[in-house]
Amino acid sequence: MAGRLASIASQMDRLYEFDREPVSPDKLQSGGKFAGLFAGEHVAATEFVIGAFFVLHGVTAKDLFVGLLIGNLLAVLSWTFICAPIAIRTRLTLYWYLRRIAGPGLTIIYNLANAILYCILAGAMIAVSATAVGLGFRIKTPALNAVFPSSIGWVLLTIVIGALFTTLAILGFEKLSRFAEVCSPWIFIVFIAGALAVLPRLGVRTDFGNFWEIASTKIWNGIPVAGQDRFSLWHIVFFAWFCNLAMHIGLSDLAIFRYAKKWTYGLYTAFGMYPGHMLAWICSGVMVAAVGREMNPGLMAYESAGLAGVAGLLLAGWTTANPTLYRAGLALQTITPNWPRWKVTLAAGVITTVLSCFPVFFVKLLDYVAIYGLVLMPIGAIVFAEHWLFPRLSLEQYSAEKRGWTFNWMVLGVWAGTLVICFLMPIHLYFRWLPGYFIALISYILLSLGRKR
Repeated sequence: MAGRLASIASQMDRLYEFDREPVSPDKLQSGGKFAGLFAGEHVAATEFVIGAFFVLHGVTAKDLFVGLLIGNLLAVLSWTFICAPIAIRTRLTLYWYLRRIAGPGLTIIYNLANAILYCILAGAMIAVSATAVGLGFRIKTPALNAVFPSSIGWVLLTIVIGALFTTLAILGFEKLSRFAEVCSPWIFIVFIAGALAVLPRLGVRTDFGNFWEIASTKIWNGIPVAGQDRFSLWHIVFFAWFCNLAMHIGLSDLAIFRYAKKWTYGLYTAFGMYPGHMLAWICSGVMVAAVGREMNPGLMAYESAGLAGVAGLLLAGWTTANPTLYRAGLALQTITPNWPRWKVTLAAGVITTVLSCFPVFFVKLLDYVAIYGLVLMPIGAIVFAEHWLFPRLSLEQYSAEKRGWTFNWMVLGVWAGTLVICFLMPIHLYFRWLPGYFIALISYILLSLGRKR
């Protein structure tokens, strides 16, 4: 038995993903791989929650459609012009590139924070998928104000789903993209078919002649439910833009785009932003309106598309949790340098599965996504400045690496100082990251100029 386990571990060790060095040219991937990966990742189980919450927050139909068009475009451009160019020049994950700038000690702190945040996000996806599977076992979905698990059944269900999700995340980038390519078209169809199926229940005629009237009065009618603040156009724009802030402007997707042949592959994120975020959020808004504005993703999927909807919701969670767990494993890799990636990803999967038992992470998903991006954003600004602006300003790059620093205290000061300022800003949580980004960028440059003198 021990010999067989050792053989399995040896095979897993060979699942090498260039964890600590640049990706070699022979391992670069085609554009289709990125289109499939992003389409699968962003047609996600969490879209059932996010799109539904827009309805509960009382956004109007016009603000929703215009806001999603603008915000998702800004997200695509952020991946294309900020993240992808750095990725194809370095071919490194953010976690190992940051080590050259911040020092190994500070990188460990950042990566630990990053991994925990990723695990929480993946846990939310597992919980959303559990609401679908739970229908068949009559396991009640937690209420909107729930924090702790509501039953033993809920805990057992999330543990089983978490184990399945973790297994595929261990297999690496190629397996993730292949799985996403297969699943994402079908999941996308389930979203559309489910919304179309319940539109007549809301009063939409077969010729769609009264769709806008119904959309404006019965779905996105500008009236929030009790306990929810009202969203405007700018809430939608900024949410769509920063929903993946840690990945594009925060540069975590260096881990993905280091496999790209060209920086223009950043444009393939549009396959995730528009079919995934925009259209899926619209469809889930229709579904939640059809079930009387009850926040229950599993019920929404079942009422609109039956068992196909339940399966779609489960797979949507799977295709999104997989790359999120993959990123979490890469983040933890620098903390456990002697561990192969599969062991680290397994550890991340265990943490994620435990967190998924707590429904607070998906019922408060919108605020969590905002905080998650805000916490990691200053590091993205610092890396951007160091990579692109320091050479133009004749400032020394990679001081921590050249001088053997364990901690670059200036990086830590800018990161912590920016977050303190952001959390004290007297504006809505969704709007704080943009001024915070420029605060981090400018303060890091000014402090570096001061050190040079």
